[in-house]
Amino acid sequence: MFTGIIEEVGTIQRIRKGEKSSVISIKASKVLDKTILGDSICVNGVCLTVTNIDEDAFEADVMAETLRKSNMGQLSIGSKVNLERALKLESRLGGHIVSGHIDGVGEIISSVKEDNATWISIKVSPDILKYIVMKGSIAIDGISLTVAYVDNKLFKVSIIPHTGQETTLLNKKTGETVNLECDVVGKYVEKFLGLGNGNRELKKDSIDEMFLRENGFL
Repeated sequence: MFTGIIEEVGTIQRIRKGEKSSVISIKASKVLDKTILGDSICVNGVCLTVTNIDEDAFEADVMAETLRKSNMGQLSIGSKVNLERALKLESRLGGHIVSGHIDGVGEIISSVKEDNATWISIKVSPDILKYIVMKGSIAIDGISLTVAYVDNKLFKVSIIPHTGQETTLLNKKTGETVNLECDVVGKYVEKFLGLGNGNRELKKDSIDEMFLRENGFL
């Protein structure tokens, strides 16, 4: 598990592509401290397992499913990536609970300055947008952010200077994609209420105290 608080920005230094997967080498420093083989590091929001460690870099396998769900396949040598080590139990949870399991990608459609902040607008597909709520949390390329606006086509976040300086988000250009992980709570609620897989038959007035007790909410 992760918090979405980025520890450092790393650099892709090598990519070995297979038929449907790849192995990437990432130059880093802070996230290598006390890291051992088998540890998890969140790379642009994707939880990857450390398979090799050098003095200033680590390697990780990227499987086919990860390439399908994320923008990891668009990385090239020299690309900058957001890095975070797995959460320690004694650490402060400064962001929100992030699993590193990407729901899909969104497209940056605008970037607008407002005083010291920058508004980023991201277009997403309906199957992801349904989990995004106003003032809720979302991980964008592994960064824990608060949703400041949402409608039926896009959502917006406001980036403070510190976040802009410590991550890659403000270096993204219009038309580029970002990895998205929605707050896991919404997905569990959908599952418990039986609303997944196109099942939308649950009526609003059918949610009463008895229903909540039968489904373990009370």
